[in-house]
Amino acid sequence: MSVASIDHTGPWTVADVLALPEDRRYRYELYGESLIMSPAPGVRHQRASHRLHVAIDAAAEAAGVSVEVLEAVNVITPSGLFVPDLVVVDAGATADDPVSIDAEAVLLAVELVSPGNAPMDRKLKPLAYAEAHIPHFWRVEFDPSPRIVMGMLDRGRYVEQADAIAGAVTTVDEPFPFAIDPAQLARR
Repeated sequence: MSVASIDHTGPWTVADVLALPEDRRYRYELYGESLIMSPAPGVRHQRASHRLHVAIDAAAEAAGVSVEVLEAVNVITPSGLFVPDLVVVDAGATADDPVSIDAEAVLLAVELVSPGNAPMDRKLKPLAYAEAHIPHFWRVEFDPSPRIVMGMLDRGRYVEQADAIAGAVTTVDEPFPFAIDPAQLARR
């Protein structure tokens, strides 16, 4: 396995990260002034992300809310630049087809936990999203079976709104009515 070679001196900025050439083997994120490189997600991850995207999009449309569901888009936070697996953003934030979205336009950030990114997805990213005042954060776990831990921002941290486990339909009312059995995320 080869690792990308990037010629850069000094601390990283959001502009530096956005100027990197596109490389589908890696996701580039920025925490503070440190560049974080993550391997591109695998098939199970992408399958679940797509299915969750479709389900969230359908629920938002049924609720009549003016949002857009996006996969792997750059989100700028006070801590840097992150690439959530899924985001639900105010539709107005995407009108000009930007390269990145300001965190203030994000209603929901979703991370699907990958083996190589588990500490980022479980600890660092929720802290950064909470600091950015993103109202909702969901974390999708795959092992031992699919589940979605759904959190809502309360006094600067995410508190569990629901824990959706495979084999049961879980319903939440915010950011809009949504129901899911996480088992559907893993089926081939």
